[in-house]
Amino acid sequence: MKKCFYYVLTGLAMAGWWACGNQKKEKKPIVRDTTITRQTSFNNLFLDSTQIDAFLKSDTVFKPYAGSYSDFYKHRNYEYAWFDSSGIAEQAGNFLNLLSSTVEELKDSSLYSKQLEKLYTDFTKDSSHMQDRAKLLKTELYLTGQFFKYASKVYEGSELDVSELGWFIPRKKIDLTAVLDSVIKTKGKKGTDYAPLNPQYNELQSFLAKYDKIQKDTRWDSIPRIKKTLKQGDTDTVLVVVKQRLQALGDMAAADSNGAAFDASLSDALKVFQQRMGLTVDGKLSQGVINELNVPIDQRIKQILINMERVRWLPSGKDSSYILVNIPEYKLHVYEKGNQAFEMNVIVGTEGNSTVIFNGRLKYVVFAPYWNVPSSIVRKEIVPGMNRNSNYLARQNMEITGTEGGLPVVRQKPGPQNSLGLVKFLFPNNYNIYLHDTPNRELFNRANRSFSHGCIRIAEPAKMAQYLLQDQPEWTETKIDSAMHGTKEKWVTVKNPVSVFICYFTSWVDGDGRINFRKDIYGHDKKMADKLFVR
Repeated sequence: MKKCFYYVLTGLAMAGWWACGNQKKEKKPIVRDTTITRQTSFNNLFLDSTQIDAFLKSDTVFKPYAGSYSDFYKHRNYEYAWFDSSGIAEQAGNFLNLLSSTVEELKDSSLYSKQLEKLYTDFTKDSSHMQDRAKLLKTELYLTGQFFKYASKVYEGSELDVSELGWFIPRKKIDLTAVLDSVIKTKGKKGTDYAPLNPQYNELQSFLAKYDKIQKDTRWDSIPRIKKTLKQGDTDTVLVVVKQRLQALGDMAAADSNGAAFDASLSDALKVFQQRMGLTVDGKLSQGVINELNVPIDQRIKQILINMERVRWLPSGKDSSYILVNIPEYKLHVYEKGNQAFEMNVIVGTEGNSTVIFNGRLKYVVFAPYWNVPSSIVRKEIVPGMNRNSNYLARQNMEITGTEGGLPVVRQKPGPQNSLGLVKFLFPNNYNIYLHDTPNRELFNRANRSFSHGCIRIAEPAKMAQYLLQDQPEWTETKIDSAMHGTKEKWVTVKNPVSVFICYFTSWVDGDGRINFRKDIYGHDKKMADKLFVR
């Protein structure tokens, strides 16, 4: 994981070199790509040139990019870049997160647009805005204009070539056979012609050729179900096929003379495979392990490509100290000077309360916190509980502090029963997402850890508090423990706010050069696959 997530913050730092080191190319005129249709496009919404002209007349802030607008949408046959019929696309959120990071790094407020942020938030919070075609078009063109401003800044004022910038945002669906052939022929070099790439992009891309070879060279018949979990010392004919599969995937040495016997080498290979898949690492063969071994290779190839799409938008970063949460991995990683200091398990939101993906700056530690219960939870859980039992609030250590919109305003008082536990960690954001303790410690032992209402519960809150307050000597381990178990809420400002990145990677290459896969717990991969690949 060390190498993978170091790349998160260092990958686009090459931007200045890329802009300065490449000779200016003669700009070729953009020809409208009429091969992009509703059937072949990544998207299914289209606009026309007259709408762009009208927008630039009314919103003159983006008028300097009129030529770029024309070229960009010609290159796409006027296909929307940031929306489809189901709503705002994943790359829009990815871009705004990247933009936010860049604003902070460059201290350049000109890249921030309050109006664009509001437009984006409207669409993410309420799908009914999709029916407002004028607002839909305005948001699309605002995002494009802000993208041009960002590109101009990052590429140090170089003249925009939209045929290169368009590489960030898919135009057509992908034919897997064609893309694999291209990767093998170019050895993954083509992407660097267009933009400074996060190194993780090439790490992932290197596995496309490897998995293409596996697909061509290996029979991938389904391994049959087993009646019980097998362990070292057992004998079963299914182990012959399991060993072949592990050998093909590179988890086990090719030479094996023990056939159907479950020996130490198989146990070791299973541990490597389990580690890569995020399974319990016990060296045993369970049905869950077989299910992962049975995932078709073309599905893994798609998973790699989907995560390569996400890597395009990883933020640059000059700081080498940061906190990163990878949601599908259920892990939080803390880095100091580019090296992982420690990691811990986390609990993320359930599918219905999925944790959003963004970045921010951790600024406050709050000991013995109140929990201000969101109105949605008050409506769905608290009010029904109060109706069932008049002592509900007292039993939950809660109190009503007022009313709003016909609902009581409820908060839970500090204490061991508090849903936020004994401490929370705030990085101000529009989503009201933060890190916090939990009284339900047993949940961290489960392999699948998506239980919360959307915030991120961390396994070792005292350790996190000690790390964040290490440059404030008065906050000793004893004082932190006392504050956590106090009866009054206490806020402490972090002297040097730490960058926090909330990411969603279901595939990455770790520091040992091994490809990792995780389950698509929120269905983000499935949504992108429907748009990205030819069926």
